[in-house]
Amino acid sequence: MDIVAVPPRRSRNPRHRAAAGALVAAVVAAIGALGVPGAEAAETLLSQGAPAVASSSENPGVYAAPAAVDGDTGTRWSSAFADPQWLQVDLGASSTVTRVELNWEAAYARSFTIQTSVDGSTWTDATPATAGVVGVQSLAVSATARYVRMYGTERATVYGYSLWEFKVFGAAGTVPGGGSLGANVIVFDPSMSTASIQSQADTIFRQQESNQFGPQRYVLAFKPGTYNGLNIQVGFYTSVLGLGQNPQDTRINGDITVDAGWFQGNATQNFWRSVENLSLYPVSGADRWAVAQAAPFRRMDIHGDLNLAPAGYGWASGGFIADSRISGAEQQYSQQQWLTRNSIIGSSLNAVWNQAFIGVKGAPASSFPNPPYTTIGTTPVIREKPYLYQAGGAYQVFVPALQTNASGVTWANGNTPGTSVPLTQFYVAKPGDSAATINDALAQGLNLIFQPGIYHINQTITVTRANTLVMGLGYATIIPDGGVTAMQVADVDGVKISGLLFDAGTTTSANLLVIGPNGSSADHAANPTIVQDVFFRIGGAIAGRATNSLLVNSNNTLIDHIWAWRADHGTAGTVGWTVNTADTGLIVNGQNVTAYGLFVEHYQKYEVRWNGNGGRTYFLQNEQPYDPPSNASWRSGANGYAAYQVADGVTSHEAWAMGSYCYFNVNPQVHSDRGFEVPVTSGVKLHNVFTVSLGGVGVIDHVVNNTGGPAQGSATVPVTVVAFP
Repeated sequence: MDIVAVPPRRSRNPRHRAAAGALVAAVVAAIGALGVPGAEAAETLLSQGAPAVASSSENPGVYAAPAAVDGDTGTRWSSAFADPQWLQVDLGASSTVTRVELNWEAAYARSFTIQTSVDGSTWTDATPATAGVVGVQSLAVSATARYVRMYGTERATVYGYSLWEFKVFGAAGTVPGGGSLGANVIVFDPSMSTASIQSQADTIFRQQESNQFGPQRYVLAFKPGTYNGLNIQVGFYTSVLGLGQNPQDTRINGDITVDAGWFQGNATQNFWRSVENLSLYPVSGADRWAVAQAAPFRRMDIHGDLNLAPAGYGWASGGFIADSRISGAEQQYSQQQWLTRNSIIGSSLNAVWNQAFIGVKGAPASSFPNPPYTTIGTTPVIREKPYLYQAGGAYQVFVPALQTNASGVTWANGNTPGTSVPLTQFYVAKPGDSAATINDALAQGLNLIFQPGIYHINQTITVTRANTLVMGLGYATIIPDGGVTAMQVADVDGVKISGLLFDAGTTTSANLLVIGPNGSSADHAANPTIVQDVFFRIGGAIAGRATNSLLVNSNNTLIDHIWAWRADHGTAGTVGWTVNTADTGLIVNGQNVTAYGLFVEHYQKYEVRWNGNGGRTYFLQNEQPYDPPSNASWRSGANGYAAYQVADGVTSHEAWAMGSYCYFNVNPQVHSDRGFEVPVTSGVKLHNVFTVSLGGVGVIDHVVNNTGGPAQGSATVPVTVVAFP
């Protein structure tokens, strides 16, 4: 090809540039006094200080994209010496764009267009191809967009494109806060008759009792006061809650029941239901809450016993309790495993494999493995989950304060410490809302509540503001379409995400929820981000795919009860080794991350991967994938993957009360080398861990690394390691 000599670039003397900038500014001011064609009296400068990126920079340290939106006519963006090039600004929310003003340096565009986009990836021309001019150039635009860019196709000089300023004018979009919580939030009042309340609750239960993969979602909310003679049976995707500030404000003389009649007395599939913030006086003296995973029991005041097993003491596989008081016995009976955190109990009855108590007053003494109790007196750092309540007839969200070295409940001696946020400071998302609308609300500074329902999104929901509250009601379910990441949180303080179900879409997503970008480094110890009652599903309802479910990059993040589940059963065509593919449930890269209550099951590689130092896990329940066709197809060079892997470079990590089970029903000849894989170093410690083969269907050869014998045989007896190393 022909080689064209490029003349030396003209002077970069900053004094010359400043003088030129001042001259241009003076000319612009004079023109402005006369009025600029296309300008509107009410228009607003939207772009100044907004995030800006570019296709290239002649010198990123001097001529970077943000210099074109900083309001300083002595600084500029300059591109590489090639075509095409672009400069893009993110307005932060969907906005009405009326005018674009460009202040060109001598290296201007012979031909360019102004383009707009709602998502930063699909662009529309807002102007025809236009010739640039040295100095200020104003172009009328009529568009609604979040992103605006100059797209240069031909340079006027041998140099790049160079802009002193790139200004976008218009009107910022506004999304209203507050509003209705939706028709599927059913609110009861003490003035209503018992028969009316019971009838509505029964109607919803009949629909939801066995509706394991249906789209319906409900909240049954009780205003403060006393209710008599109720038995509220709780089915799939149903949340029952009190609307008082504290549990004692809403009293039910009756029962809130979960049993397993729909599944012949087997409670191992009683998923996705919850109860919160009520005082309960059971009719018989004992309430029954026979649940499996993703069924949190929070802020409950039980005046009597709590029976966690189904009628007939069939199989059960739960479960999670927090910030609750049980005056009588917490009756584990046939529950394989359970975590109770920061609560008060009268006593504990029975244990199967892994019963853990963290910060629980009245808990039994640690005695793992016989009986298999793991008891830790205080919880090192926690913030209880934000909750909805009413004050003066208006909805508010209460945000409990951060606690350290805590035990017992937050509300026993008065109001839970913390702060209230009115509903008017939330955008109430409705099924059918686009991700663009939700992002506009977040960019506007609103918090976010999802009404019960299903939300398909085609772009990532982006949380960038510190202390943002994101809450789902009634198992609000987010499905990412087109392989996008469903939600991304910036590396900021104090974001609180709770009550959501992320259901992988049919195109593989790299992650479903990401806390902090790669390389996050800020210290959030004083105000950590927290993920609570957040659930992930790959397959079951749809043939979903996601490489990883939850990625934690931010330091000091708290995880308080998640269930990440690659489905082992579901509607036809949604489950299979090559159908609902998913490598990993949780990856932790952040430092000093603490997890309470990890339920992670059936992923196809390492199910939990911990790469950051200072990590702590209190309780893990895991089942390895049921369906490897063979060891050769599962992994070459080793037999399967450990459920919980701490990376070789980690020097400090500690975990308690963790179990990994196998049930290789597709091929019972499959072996897994181990349940847990960790570096052998004094700073990495495991306490009270075990493996078990369910009915002898498959074998886990070791517990930790090569320590512990094989879990095998039809007797279903755990193999335990009390301390490692």
